[in-house]
Amino acid sequence: MKRNAYQSLTQWKNDSSRKPLLVQGARQVGKTYLLQEFGRKEYNDCAYFNFEETPALSTLFAGDLTPRKIVESLSAYQAAPVRPGTTLLLLDEIQACPRALTSLKYFCEQAPEFHVAAAGSLLGVSVGKTSAFPVGKVSFLTLYPLSFLEFVMASGEEALYSLLQDKTDIEPVPGLLHEKLSDLLRRYLFLGGMPEVVKSYLQTKDLSTSRTIQKEILKAYERDFSKYTTPAQAVRVSEVWRSIPAHLARDNKKFKYSDVRKGGRASQFESAVEWLRGAGLLYVSVNVTAAKLPLAGYEYHARFKAYLFDCGLLGAMTDLPAQAIVLGDQIFSEYNGAFVENMAAAELARKGDGALHYWASESIAEVDFLVAHDQAILPLEVKSGLNRNIKSLRVYAAKFNPSRIYRSSPRNFECRGDFANIPLYAVGLFPELR
Repeated sequence: MKRNAYQSLTQWKNDSSRKPLLVQGARQVGKTYLLQEFGRKEYNDCAYFNFEETPALSTLFAGDLTPRKIVESLSAYQAAPVRPGTTLLLLDEIQACPRALTSLKYFCEQAPEFHVAAAGSLLGVSVGKTSAFPVGKVSFLTLYPLSFLEFVMASGEEALYSLLQDKTDIEPVPGLLHEKLSDLLRRYLFLGGMPEVVKSYLQTKDLSTSRTIQKEILKAYERDFSKYTTPAQAVRVSEVWRSIPAHLARDNKKFKYSDVRKGGRASQFESAVEWLRGAGLLYVSVNVTAAKLPLAGYEYHARFKAYLFDCGLLGAMTDLPAQAIVLGDQIFSEYNGAFVENMAAAELARKGDGALHYWASESIAEVDFLVAHDQAILPLEVKSGLNRNIKSLRVYAAKFNPSRIYRSSPRNFECRGDFANIPLYAVGLFPELR
C-alpha cells in the first residue's frame, strides 16, 4: 500500500545534511514494511536487524560504539558488507537496545556517509531509562495508521484520491463523487487505518475477518501494557484504555478520572494517560482558556479529551456491528458521533504532530477543534448529522471574531459568507482549504 510518508523518506535520503532517521509510531502501523520497501527500492542493499526478534544483537553494541566497529560487527553477523551510500542500515525495534539508540549520535558525528534508519514502537515510554537519548543527532518521522486519503488510494480509487489530493478550494464536488467518497468513509470508519486490517479487507471483502484482526491487535496492545510497565501501572493503563469508548460516547466528551474508576483521581491515572499518549495510542485534546496564539500558552491541562489513535480500533472496542456500514449514515451518528469526531481528531493530529486543542465556554458553547494556521486560529466543529445548527461556532465568532468558521459534516462542500462546510471525508485537508 502506498504511504505518503514514502516521500518524506526520499527527501531524507537526498538531504545533504542527513542525520540518522528515527521512525516512531504505535505498533503495527507499518513502520517495518515501509522502511524495508524503501530500502529495497531506493538502495542496492537493505541490512535489516531486529532487536526484539534477535536479542543477541544487543551484544554487538555492548562495547565500542564507534561506527567503524559497529559496521564491521554487523557486516560480519550478516555475512555481507554494509556500504556507505548504497546500503540502508535498518535497526528495528531499537527501543529494545538502548545502546544502539545511543550509537546514532556517533553515526551522525563521525560517519554521516552511512544511511542509518531506526524504528521503534514504544520509544515514547521506553527510551531514556538506561542511556542518553541522542538529542539533536537524529531526524524524526512519525508513522500513523493510514489516513482516509491513503485508504482511498489503497482501495484503488486513484481518481478520487487525486480529486482530494489536488483540492484547494471549498467548491462542491459532483454529487455522485460525494456519495462515493461518503461510502468509502463509512468503510473507513469501521476498518480504520491499521495496514493489516485494510489489506485483509481489500483482499477478501470480509468484514468479520477484519474485525478479528482488530481484536488481535487490541490484545497485543494489552500485552504491551504488562511488558513495558510495572504490574500496578499496567492495571491503571488498562483501565484508562478501556474507558475511552465510554468517555467518547457522552455528549460531553471531556475525560474524567472518576469515570475510569469510581473515586478515581488525577494522582492515580495521570501517568497512565501519559503512558498511552507516549505509546502513540491516544491523542489528547487540551482545553484552551482563550483562542490566542500560541495555543499552547493558554492550555488548561486539567480539562482535556482523549481519542483513540485509530477509529477502526475504537469500533472494535465497542463491537460496532458491520451492518452499520450499509444502513445509510447510521455509522456517523453511532455513539453520539464518537467515530466521526475520533476520526477527525486522528486526521488533524497527524498534521500537527499529535497536538490538539478545543474551546469551551461554561456550558454555553463548545468548539471541537482549534487549529493554528498562517498566524490565525481556525475553529472547526465536527457534526455527525445533517443538522445545520452552528450555535457554538456563532458564540465563538462573537467572542473571538475569526475570519471564517468551519463545520465538518456529511454534507458536501459549502461556503456561505463567513461559514464553510467541509465534508467529513475531507477533514484531513483542513486547514489548507480556502
